[in-house]
Amino acid sequence: MKILVAIASYGTRNDRYLARLLQEYRGMPFAVDIIVFSNISKEVPPGVKVLVGLPSKDPWSLPFAHQPVFEEKIKEHDIFIYSEDDMLLSERNIRSFLKVQEALPDNEIAGFLRYEIGQGGSRNYPEMHADFHWDPDSVRQRGEFTLAHFTNEHSACYVAGRKQLERAIESGGFVVNPHRERYDLLCTAATDIYTQCGMRKLVCVSHVDDFLVHHLPNKYVGTRFGIGESAFRAQIDALIKLQDGTQPPVSLLPPLAQDDPYPKHYFEQEDVEISGLIPPGARSLLSVGCGWGATEAALAKSGLQVAAIPLDPVIGACAQAMGLECTPPGCDAALQQLKGRKFDALLISNLLHLVEDPAGLISVFLSLLSENGSVIVRIPNVARRSPVLSKMQGEKRDGAIGNSATANAFRSSKGALLSWCEAAGLRARSIAGIYRGRSKRWQRITFGLVDRWLASDIVAVFIAGPSVRLHSRKTSSPVADAHASSLPAQQVLPRV
Repeated sequence: MKILVAIASYGTRNDRYLARLLQEYRGMPFAVDIIVFSNISKEVPPGVKVLVGLPSKDPWSLPFAHQPVFEEKIKEHDIFIYSEDDMLLSERNIRSFLKVQEALPDNEIAGFLRYEIGQGGSRNYPEMHADFHWDPDSVRQRGEFTLAHFTNEHSACYVAGRKQLERAIESGGFVVNPHRERYDLLCTAATDIYTQCGMRKLVCVSHVDDFLVHHLPNKYVGTRFGIGESAFRAQIDALIKLQDGTQPPVSLLPPLAQDDPYPKHYFEQEDVEISGLIPPGARSLLSVGCGWGATEAALAKSGLQVAAIPLDPVIGACAQAMGLECTPPGCDAALQQLKGRKFDALLISNLLHLVEDPAGLISVFLSLLSENGSVIVRIPNVARRSPVLSKMQGEKRDGAIGNSATANAFRSSKGALLSWCEAAGLRARSIAGIYRGRSKRWQRITFGLVDRWLASDIVAVFIAGPSVRLHSRKTSSPVADAHASSLPAQQVLPRV
């Protein structure tokens, strides 16, 4: 078996990791050819080739240099490996790939996940952050193996057999100019084989340890990128249960919701703004659309009795591992489990703009709200999406909304939130914007005149009662409508 290894190594910062990789590959019992792609000459062991040059003027384009070389040498090798210069693939990883790939159809390819090692040997899994998550509907059995798709395809490396690489090249999506798609340049070069070549990356969760690759710098340990061992294993166990049929793959969100420019974060950080909105007398809280439970666990630690309806059974396993009470993710099943109970507060965070009927979702759970209870809501503020305002606030993303899973995301704003809650029979007790980064400075400069466009998010507390009566004057903006409405005095939130 002949293996061609392509390693992208820019500059000299990772040379110590590169040396470790070269040692590992040269010690394998295979016929291994190694090419290091770099912007500078490098001293490497005999037999290792260095190709110097960038595909474009952008230094981040370096990873794309391996694609035409793989095409050129497609008939000379059996296995093709690409990685960044700090990803330590092992012989075990390669042999496991070969074994699992034999059981997969042509449009599926076995993939890997990164892990890092922290102090005391603790592990961090950096791919698992923000809105990335396991797709419950993707779990499948292939021979003796259980596999599933994780929505973050990037793992800074991939392995492909000749058959998979030929399919990728024939698709026309592999040998391409440097480009950005879902990811930046660096990550796109490592994911094109999955994202635009007609193949789906699946991780073998039944033998997941065989598909974990050490990210040598351990740079994300202790940051917001990644989760620990217990949360990772809880998800793996939940995926196995989905395959066994012991729990259904029900999700609270529609399938395309995560394509929205404001997706729900499955691995969201503790939301201190929400914590500050819990009414002083509240003793119990129900979180609708719970991710892995960081905010809910913090609220439980403060003394609240917290129950959670998770986004899906996989992420719900993380929340349960934190000690939270979790229902099944489906509305009907959750209501059945919580029948007869009352909660002093309902929390619905960054969810309403992703569902087809926001008012309907609120109404479903109002039967669980105690008398004089509160509904606490957070949504993104789409009004700030204009290119000019994005530049003023230091944002690099495009000002366009893009393709949204639901029309509600186009009007996620203060006015829309008031309209949704009004339709559900609620009235606002307090409502305010969240300002971050340069937005806080612009807010001071403009004396609050453009606050509605500067806020990144909107947080509000609602109570049951007469509907909010919006101003009758017609405007083209839901935000303007809300601004003209007669509301109670607004609570002033800390500027964060």
